Amino acid sequence: MSETTTERPVRVVLADDQPLVRTALRMVIADTPDLLVAGEAANGAEAVRLVEETGADVVVMDLRMPGTDGIEATRLITEGPSGARVVVLTTFDDDDHVYGALHAGASGFLVKDMALDDILAAVRVVASGDALIAPSVTRRLIKEFTDRPRTASATAPRRRAEGITDREREVLTLVGRGLSNTEVAAELHISVATAKTYVTRLLAKLAARDRVQLVIIAYETGLVSAA
Repeated sequence: MSETTTERPVRVVLADDQPLVRTALRMVIADTPDLLVAGEAANGAEAVRLVEETGADVVVMDLRMPGTDGIEATRLITEGPSGARVVVLTTFDDDDHVYGALHAGASGFLVKDMALDDILAAVRVVASGDALIAPSVTRRLIKEFTDRPRTASATAPRRRAEGITDREREVLTLVGRGLSNTEVAAELHISVATAKTYVTRLLAKLAARDRVQLVIIAYETGLVSAA
């Protein structure tokens, strides 16, 4: 008698105040066996409630929604007991909001003009425990971050990346620029496996939860600039 194993599909909550966006994603997910729409929310408060009610694995989160916005909803979800992860689906004029969502704990940042298949692939990446930022979002975040006045940081010490090697610092800089492990490997002329090892070491040494937090550290230590 042969054994069969069936993995539970990734349960996804779609949170966006634009019904057309939710509909487009729902229709594509309906044809994807490994993903399942667990619920739809038109604002952040509904998204938080649905995560609690459905045990969702991933939330695809718009940032600008009425009432509880995507940043606060992201914070409530990632700090809660559910273990759900958040993928932000944004537009380029959301730069300031996206930076807030970084600190709120989001694990992915995508733009709304991406191909739907690419968005679904990103949901899978985040559900597996990794993190993903669209390079275009990273570039805009870097520019926004480096252009903003430093008055906010005047009362707080600048973060420092201590205890890492020169090579790890190079890797952190490239990760901060939005490069994947494959691209880091090509840039530094090392194997992809070695690049992945360096990233794993950085996560441990800098107490970073995932790749997104490494990007934050690269910003806050000044390793990444808009140049």
